[in-house]
Amino acid sequence: MHLVTPTLFAAEGEFHPPSINEFFPPALWFEGTPFEINRIMLIRIVMAVLLLVLFWIGTRRMRVIPTRGQSLTEMALDFVRINIAEDLLGKVDGRRFLPILTAMFFMILAFNITGVIPGLNIAASSVIGTPLVLAVVSYVTFIYAGIKKSPKNFFKNSLFPSGVPWPVYIIVTPIELISTFVIRPVTLTLRLLMNMMVGHLLLVLFFAATNFFILYAGGFFPALGVFTFAFGFAFTLFEILVAVLQAYVFTLLTAVYIQLALAEDH
Repeated sequence: MHLVTPTLFAAEGEFHPPSINEFFPPALWFEGTPFEINRIMLIRIVMAVLLLVLFWIGTRRMRVIPTRGQSLTEMALDFVRINIAEDLLGKVDGRRFLPILTAMFFMILAFNITGVIPGLNIAASSVIGTPLVLAVVSYVTFIYAGIKKSPKNFFKNSLFPSGVPWPVYIIVTPIELISTFVIRPVTLTLRLLMNMMVGHLLLVLFFAATNFFILYAGGFFPALGVFTFAFGFAFTLFEILVAVLQAYVFTLLTAVYIQLALAEDH
């Protein structure tokens, strides 16, 4: 039987490795306008509507003795309220910033999980627009919290920490400026973006290789297809964990930044 390598043409098919172009699909509607909608944008719209519908169904008829749907909704909301908002910010400030933290967590989770949903197969947060917008929201929120708590001293105390000898401010102040007001939104954006991008590329690689090895390569390559499928399945489970973890970490870091902005020395 004729053998081929995975990077060469086979008799009936060809190996197609993942490409960065998958994150820039062609327009479906309104091409060339500010309202252009491609496949990823459509996934975002679908998941946003689905989230609204699910929470509407779960909260439309609240009862003292909750139904199963109400119980699941309350458990999901309490996870953010107790484990992120109140745990880091206390009950008063936790409830104050709970709406934005809750919306952020479930939006990221919904957009991340589409990377492993058949038919969607790409995370809606794997293009920089969504991570960047969320990072800007986080950035504006913690600056707002700091200014609201201490209008006169927030920037002063952020850039000129107390207890530092004044000559040292020549070094400390630029570092604080960059780390607090530049690096934070950049790292938030890149952390979410790169995890989702890399996860998608690896999943495509595993399953594209499986398809090629089993259906087209011939020889002993179908045996390799079993291994690539196993790795792909295992990585799919791992990607589900990453989707949840990234939503949690992003929301947690936002709460941490708010907590630091509300600290007493501000």
